[in-house]
Amino acid sequence: MGKFTYEGGAAYTRDSKSDLVLLAVVNMVGEGTFYEKAADRDDRFRDLVRTVAVADGAWTAGFVAWLRGEANMRSASLVAAAEAVAARLAEGLHGGNRAIVAAACRRADEPGEFLAYWMGAYGRTLPKPVKRGLADAVRRLYTERALLKYDTGGARDFRFADVLELVHAAPDAGKPWQGPLFQHALDRRHGRREGAVPEALRTVRARGELMALPEAGRRELLAAPDAPARLRAAGMTWEALAGWLQGPMDAEAWEAVLPSMGYMAKLRNLRNFDEAGLSDEAAAQVAEQLADPAEVAASRQFPYRFLSAYRAAPSLRWGHALDKALTAATGNVPVLPGRSLVLVDTSASMGGRLSRRSEVRHVDVGALFGAALAHRGCDVDLVGFANGHFRHGLTPGGSVLRDIEAFCARIGEVGHGTETVAALRATYRGHDRVVIVSDMQAFAYPGYGLGNVSVSDAIPAQVPMFGVNTTGYATVSIDATRRNRYEIGGFSDKLFSMVGLLSDDRVAAWPWETAA
Repeated sequence: MGKFTYEGGAAYTRDSKSDLVLLAVVNMVGEGTFYEKAADRDDRFRDLVRTVAVADGAWTAGFVAWLRGEANMRSASLVAAAEAVAARLAEGLHGGNRAIVAAACRRADEPGEFLAYWMGAYGRTLPKPVKRGLADAVRRLYTERALLKYDTGGARDFRFADVLELVHAAPDAGKPWQGPLFQHALDRRHGRREGAVPEALRTVRARGELMALPEAGRRELLAAPDAPARLRAAGMTWEALAGWLQGPMDAEAWEAVLPSMGYMAKLRNLRNFDEAGLSDEAAAQVAEQLADPAEVAASRQFPYRFLSAYRAAPSLRWGHALDKALTAATGNVPVLPGRSLVLVDTSASMGGRLSRRSEVRHVDVGALFGAALAHRGCDVDLVGFANGHFRHGLTPGGSVLRDIEAFCARIGEVGHGTETVAALRATYRGHDRVVIVSDMQAFAYPGYGLGNVSVSDAIPAQVPMFGVNTTGYATVSIDATRRNRYEIGGFSDKLFSMVGLLSDDRVAAWPWETAA
């Protein structure tokens, strides 16, 4: 031990790999937290990546691919890939670097984002593995629709043509349209052959035809029966449509572009749909898609996104669909035998938002976990704690979203501290397991006659304790090196499945490795 939390409680540190994985799945690059400034947090992340990448390149390659894929962390995976490759090349380690770069890019704007980060950190010299990894990503990701959506021409952006020229990406021989696409990207970047679009690029040509229509007549097109098909054929996103109309998005505009919108775009625009007066018929179609378990799985949304959408939408017509979507998104919640005590940290540090762009707080993630576990059919005692604690009864057969909101309405009842040991001592009653959702920065306890007791020692050693860490600080109040003491991090549904695996002693060494 010999370490302390930010609040002076007994604490432990992790090995470098564990520290990196935990931080990566909760780290919003460039975002500070209650106890840690953004710059310090980002420096710690970069240092961990560089240390691990030099020590174990194969592990790092698997980690980066998993971080961008299963964990769905965009910015963190790009930074991790760039720093890993830079560190390895500095040490003369050349194998596998190309694959690390390519694995970090899963969306067509990400090769450009990678280049922006690399050049900001390491200058304009691009090593061969970086060029080749990005070229691999470009051939996989660059399409007509991607060009129209992401090749926006912002002053600080790397345009598709910039990436193509810097990495010398040749088109994929199996995609005959990609050669004309690459050439068109270069031509429009450099102002060559203005208005000329190759015949092979049907989507780009359709967009050009729409853009050529006089502004005064554009709204008339939306009333035509074929409007949705024309917008889809031209790769029109709702953002592009709003710009094209040069005016507000009314119900007619939304209904025309709905068939072209992806799951996430619809989820994030529920308020706009309501404010524009979207018809009940169109809203029912959106709600049906939002609630479809297959659509939820394909969307790869973090469960908390549905809570965020629920809070943002002014009407009640989305509530049932979002509740079903959240249930589907938490489908990895295991049916745990026996009784579970779920303690959710409601202290001041848990009141911080997950990122500047999100209204969801760390404490909301805890409430979501507890409510989802209970609604899965598990016998759960849900407790909120800070300086004191409160027990929160859940509604059998009720709404997960409403239970989350009801829990969160009570967080001011028990102060602002993090008295984890006291809460455990007061609420543990022979439960079969304990789950603590917290930033793991417990207070010291001299005032309670407990001394500086470790959280790990607050319940019997044979009872499994799971720490769901929402923040990833360097010190933590649970000693995960001990039997029956576990630490999990992240905001995705995967943390639920990890609880099930650990409960059955069936845990793989790392999430991207096959369990023995």
